[in-house]
Amino acid sequence: MTRVVTLTLNPALDRTVILDVLRPGHVHRARSTRSDAGGKGVNVAACLADWGVPVAAAGLLGQDNAGPFEALLAAKGIADRFVRIPGETRTNLKLVDGTGGDTTDINLPGLAVEAGSLAAVRAMLREAVEPGTLVVLAGSLPGGVAAPIYAEIAAELRPLGARLVLDASGPALAAALAAPAAALPFAVKPNRHELEEWAGRSLPDRADVVAAARGLVARGIPLVVVSLGAEGALFASADGTDLAHPPATRVTSTVGAGDALVAGLVAGLQAGLDRTATARLALAFAAGKLGLAGANLPARDTVLALAAAVRVEPLTASA
Repeated sequence: MTRVVTLTLNPALDRTVILDVLRPGHVHRARSTRSDAGGKGVNVAACLADWGVPVAAAGLLGQDNAGPFEALLAAKGIADRFVRIPGETRTNLKLVDGTGGDTTDINLPGLAVEAGSLAAVRAMLREAVEPGTLVVLAGSLPGGVAAPIYAEIAAELRPLGARLVLDASGPALAAALAAPAAALPFAVKPNRHELEEWAGRSLPDRADVVAAARGLVARGIPLVVVSLGAEGALFASADGTDLAHPPATRVTSTVGAGDALVAGLVAGLQAGLDRTATARLALAFAAGKLGLAGANLPARDTVLALAAAVRVEPLTASA
């Protein structure tokens, strides 16, 4: 079975606060709170584990508060490949408007990382990879880690047969997309804002997003997925482009929905599904996550029912 490894260089303890209504400048009384071990790669691994995909989670953890991460990995049967470093992993605050479900994120700085710790992570990845391994490079970078790190890791792992799935933003995304063809990721999943930031221009219409995605495919990335929030997600490859429309879903929290979409994308790739079936599964993962707190999926039958309800619209060359 194809192996999956996720990389989270800047994990976080996500403190989620549910409010009746978020009103900037006002005093609020929380409806409820919860704390989850998170970070993009951790969340992806958690959803994959719920789906039954064997997965290892790697990256950097502050040794002073590693307990919640260790408990999550153990509970979900995720192989722990994190390197511990001195200090505490950051805490992020997520304010959820209980009326509309919108989330306001306050992300704190991460740990300062020394070269030796990063070298240990890279060595672990090289040892974990074999031909066909799916490696998810996800999330922001902590202090001391330069923007080209994902491009450098891709250059190291692609010759070993790994397929890289990238979910990043800003300079880290730009550096990875500017890499030579031999070091480009297999799949990339920006949202519209991240794609606009990379392109250096607004992409207000669907046609603009499609053109930008197809440009990345032409650059040499086999699969480009652009998440569009409530509009669904665009899936572009050399043999066509689909717009996947999400099913109607009760929203408990949007926290981690993008990570669940990445997990569904990876699950589809791991199972060898075609682009359309992968799009259905990715949207089903994201929709299923919307009804749950934390990085969790509902029962398998529920996810499959959601996948069947995803409408996939093939787009023409002029779309």
